Amino acid sequence: MFVFLRPHPEEGRRPVSKDAQGRATLPLANNARVVIGWFLFDHVVARILTINFTLNGSPRNAASVAPTKTVLEYLREDEALTGTKEGCAEGDCGACSVLLVRNGTSEPVAVNSCLLTLGQLDGGAVTTVEGLSGRNGELEAVQQAMADGDGTQCGFCTPGFVVALHALRHTGETITDAVIHDALAGNLCRCTGYRPIVDAARSACAVPVTGVLTAADAAPGEVHEHGTEKFLAPRTLEDLVALRAAHPDAPLLSGGTDLGLSFSKNRKHFPVTIFTQNVTALRSIEDTKDSLTIGAAATYTEALPHIEDAYPSFATLIHRIGSRQIRNVGTIGGNIGNASPIGDTPPCLISLDATLRLHGPDGARDIPLADYFLDYRKTDLAADEVIAAVSIPKLTDGQVFRTYKISKRYDQDISAVIGAFRLTLADGMVTEARIAFGGMAATPKRAARCEAALVGKPWSEDTARDAGALIAEDFSPIDDHRASAAYRVQVASNLFVRLFRDLAGEDEIDVVTLDVATPNGGAA
Repeated sequence: MFVFLRPHPEEGRRPVSKDAQGRATLPLANNARVVIGWFLFDHVVARILTINFTLNGSPRNAASVAPTKTVLEYLREDEALTGTKEGCAEGDCGACSVLLVRNGTSEPVAVNSCLLTLGQLDGGAVTTVEGLSGRNGELEAVQQAMADGDGTQCGFCTPGFVVALHALRHTGETITDAVIHDALAGNLCRCTGYRPIVDAARSACAVPVTGVLTAADAAPGEVHEHGTEKFLAPRTLEDLVALRAAHPDAPLLSGGTDLGLSFSKNRKHFPVTIFTQNVTALRSIEDTKDSLTIGAAATYTEALPHIEDAYPSFATLIHRIGSRQIRNVGTIGGNIGNASPIGDTPPCLISLDATLRLHGPDGARDIPLADYFLDYRKTDLAADEVIAAVSIPKLTDGQVFRTYKISKRYDQDISAVIGAFRLTLADGMVTEARIAFGGMAATPKRAARCEAALVGKPWSEDTARDAGALIAEDFSPIDDHRASAAYRVQVASNLFVRLFRDLAGEDEIDVVTLDVATPNGGAA
């Protein structure tokens, strides 16, 4: 890719050095150097931008398009692919779902195109609902099953359902009702009802998958510029740190499940955006006997199998974070970096005694995650640092872990309260307790008085109740639209009893079906 740049008149001509491959390099802050694949020429005003990806099997070279334009806008406005719909523009309804194959992979995953930016497609492959059927007009298995089973009425949401189920067919999962429901949790239907859609899913997923998928192996670019907007996509951690130091106010974009709202809802375009998911080191996951280390740009979907093996209760909570479309791009690193007091993962990670690795110009430093959050949206992350990874100790003999999320909906809802509990038990006694809550303060934090009330006591329901009664001494929550302060205190206290009954195996719910007499003497 050839990119032309006119230097600022006050800079004059700076000497251009080259790396071992002969590529030009520019000096950045703290003497760091970032390799940029460009050539410098004088007296040229504009840069030429090309974002390379595959769309429905055909190559695309999107030139002179804002890299933070949403994929949904691009598909509808630039490509006239209007099967992809805008419902909520915030990743909840699934009408905008498309299939994405990331750079260097061949597995399609469903994503929300309303939150995805065009710059994130560079080097990847996208398939919309229009690209699923064969060239001879034959429908894809999900499309056919939806048509045969009356799985659509108004049809607005149908393309998103089809895309989500097409992705499910390619996961290789054993298809059960629970798996189908999980795959459809990010798609809303207001007129058809889910019974025929679930029936179509069962039918379509029974059809063998054939054909060759489009792999994504194009090398993504590292710098994209359109007008006054720069989109920087480094590939190494060293380059990312250098860019962060040079642009401390630039937002870091990974999955975009939160930052994407700035582009989709607020139509905001930052002068500089730094994209992190091309940094190989941030995508790594290291699973050892003693710990699980998850790179900051690894997605929930990528981390989930490891978390399910080590911390099943934590995995259950992650299944409730958004939908598959969200988890396929969202990251734990982003959830931490967002520093929300109601973030789902931080209370769990604090309870599990996780350590955060931060990288800056002076190298790496590790801090306990519990020390990372300083105040509301304020953290210990320096302006020239990035989150590199989070490391979680594995549970040892006698340790148990549970976490509970309280929200108005089970799926895809912001939490009112999250409680996370790691206890160490020996001979019926509590020898150690790490308890953290989210939604109860300006930051996720430990419940110190509750912990102290448990340690050294026999593990019983009375002990759990006594510890829960101290919750108001550890936290002073606020009233907001999610819950009142009084409700938060009460429900957080009750979670201690739920914990006891859960560990005792008493938390199962028996569902009883009653025969209700009808006015004519029959049964309902």
